[in-house]
Amino acid sequence: MTGEMTLANDYPILGAFWTVLFFVLSVLWLILLFRIIVDILRDDMTGGVKAGWLLFVILLPFLGVFVYVAVRGRGMGEREQRHARARQHDFDSYIRTTAGTGTSHAEQLAKLVEMHDKGAISDHEFEKAKTKVLH
Repeated sequence: MTGEMTLANDYPILGAFWTVLFFVLSVLWLILLFRIIVDILRDDMTGGVKAGWLLFVILLPFLGVFVYVAVRGRGMGEREQRHARARQHDFDSYIRTTAGTGTSHAEQLAKLVEMHDKGAISDHEFEKAKTKVLH
């Protein structure tokens, strides 16, 4: 042996591993950074406090993110759950509104038959209403 030191760059597979690891960690870092920015904007802090946190996180990202997670990390999960529940509630309300009253064709036909049997509507009105329900 000539006494030369072997570096990680001398092994192509190890170099590829470090490149992929760096890329994945960079993407995870950006995801965390943007989640924290969204959490700051979503929180019910005053405007000045929000601006302070945003400046801290943007100007000193590594320190700002770690301090934010240490100080307000527990509340991040709770705020995310509240936001998810609100989105689900809004979605459910929209579906109920869009779907209408929710009565099925069978229920509507049963009501028509009941009204026809009681004599509340004539045969012609019954046929017309039944055609409208079925089409």
